[in-house]
Formats: sequence, structure tokens, C-alpha cells
Amino acid sequence: MDKGTVNDLKFYSEALQEELQLLVYIPANYSPLYKYNLLIATDGKDYFQLGGITRLADELIDNYEMENTIIVGVPYKNVEDRRKKYIPSGAQHEAFLRFLAHELVPYLDENYATFQLGQTRGMIGDSMAATAALMAALKYPNVFGKAILQSPYVDELVLEAVANAANNSTISIYHIIGREETEVVTTNKEIKDFLTPNRALHQLFIEKSFNTFYEEFDGNHTWKYWKPDLRRALIENFG
Repeated sequence: MDKGTVNDLKFYSEALQEELQLLVYIPANYSPLYKYNLLIATDGKDYFQLGGITRLADELIDNYEMENTIIVGVPYKNVEDRRKKYIPSGAQHEAFLRFLAHELVPYLDENYATFQLGQTRGMIGDSMAATAALMAALKYPNVFGKAILQSPYVDELVLEAVANAANNSTISIYHIIGREETEVVTTNKEIKDFLTPNRALHQLFIEKSFNTFYEEFDGNHTWKYWKPDLRRALIENFG
């Protein structure tokens, strides 16, 4: 099996006024003569290291189970940085979404052979990173046509954004949550019930006629469950 390459890049964001790290996975079969889907992962380093997403993509692309896809990881700097950017109440949340849609995507479209269509671009994240993935797709539905949500952090602001979303039919949602996620210890040491608000989110997706895949798995809020789910997530969205 041929292995893709991962480029570790620095990218300066005007929206955020800071330099960010980018991990760009290029499939082994990459050629400017083909066109490629785009998947952007918030919690980028976690998806590349803990999730093993590049090895999985190598296998799925090699076996023709997944379309040609470039995967871009956007790592966070620290716990505080993650909160500021990923959740709707975060101080840099709006700027982070602008960076994704107005800076990162145009850069990737310019430098790689991408389809440049919303339905060929996805966002993926776990926990708060899943919240960022969803919020980016809700705010920029013409840029991001897919959102893969692994145990998203859901609060009133997230539910409000979904309730007020206009272009529901253009976004495809993949959504999982663990039945044991009733007492999750968050990064700021609070104990939070993730399951109940995620069930409310799912109901809202149904009411608002989103194209959604939903499953509750037997497990908790850890990579032990998110990693094995990635295979199905990638095939469902880019198969």
C-alpha cells in the first residue's frame, strides 16, 4: 500500500492575527490532473496522531472505498486556545470560522487540485472541535457541505445556531454520541452531560430537515471510540 505524505506548514491568518500550524495530508496518488475532495480537521494533531486518520485514508483510497481526499489538520496551541476558537462563546470563535472559510479554503484551492465545490468539502471534529466543525458549516454552507461530529459539545448557542440555520438542505451531517457521555470532565474541570444536549441537537436536525446520520454508541468521551468510528465516517462522507 502506497503511503501519502504529510506536509507540516506555517500559515499566517489575518482574521486571527497569528501564525497557525497546518498538517496537510496528500494521498499517494496525488496528481494535478485529478480533482480532490477536502476534509479539514479541527483538533488536527489529535486526528493525525490519536485518530490515525492518514493511515486509514491511505488504506481506504487504496481499496477504492474512499474518493481521493486531501485532509488538513488544524492543531490547537493549548486548552485555552481551543476554547477561545472552537465554541460559540469563545472570544476568537467568529474570527476562527472566518479563517477557515475565507483564508484556509482559498489557500488550499489555489495550491492543490481540489473540486472547489461545497459538497466536496467537509469539516470534522471531536468534542469542542466538532462544535467548530458544525458552526463552520452552518455559517458557510456554500463552503462546507459536510460536517462530521464526534461527540460535539452542545450548548444553547449551538442549538440556537441550528434552529436559525437557513440552508439546511445543502449540509450533510454525520453525528455520533456515546450513551456513557453523561458525566464528561471538560478541559476546565467541569462535569457535563453531553448525551442529553446531543439528543436535543439530533431532534433539531430532524425538525429542520438536515440530511443527517445519527448513532449512539456504547462508550464514553474518548478516542477509544472515536478512532474506530472514523472508518465509517470517512466512507459515509467520501465513499
